Amino acid sequence: MEENNEQFDHEIRLGQGIGELVFGLSMDQVEDLMGEPEEIEESDDEDEFEHKAWNYWDTGFSFYFDKEDDYRLSCIETANPNVTLWGKKLFEMEIQEVEDLFKQQGVQSVEKEKIENNVTCLSYEKEMIDLYFEEGKLLAINFGVHMDDNLEVLWPSDNQATS
Repeated sequence: MEENNEQFDHEIRLGQGIGELVFGLSMDQVEDLMGEPEEIEESDDEDEFEHKAWNYWDTGFSFYFDKEDDYRLSCIETANPNVTLWGKKLFEMEIQEVEDLFKQQGVQSVEKEKIENNVTCLSYEKEMIDLYFEEGKLLAINFGVHMDDNLEVLWPSDNQATS
């Protein structure tokens, strides 16, 4: 991906993924698109869900694969400054601008929480996205596949994945 960085689609599609990286892809499919990860982390015994995290530090992405979901791509974390949502570069926006952007899209339900080290997290639970800010500046975005009211995973269908 690094040599094709200009062509990489940095638009987050909530519940779907980012670019060609669609939730539900196998680890092999992610490796075909991204290359070999720079680091692979495995969950600890005390973690609630057994998972693997593939880190691509150079491009600012981490990809999460849960054992429960047959190690399919279920969550993405990014600090890549080129990432967009609804066409807006989130890492260039202040916390209030991000909240306003979600409101403009009809997303009202947000949980705002101060966590350690002066970090504030904006959580949009239904949309499965968390945004982490420090002193008003965006540090990282974590977003995942959507779930229904029974906590069943709603994998993107093939026609949605290509749109």
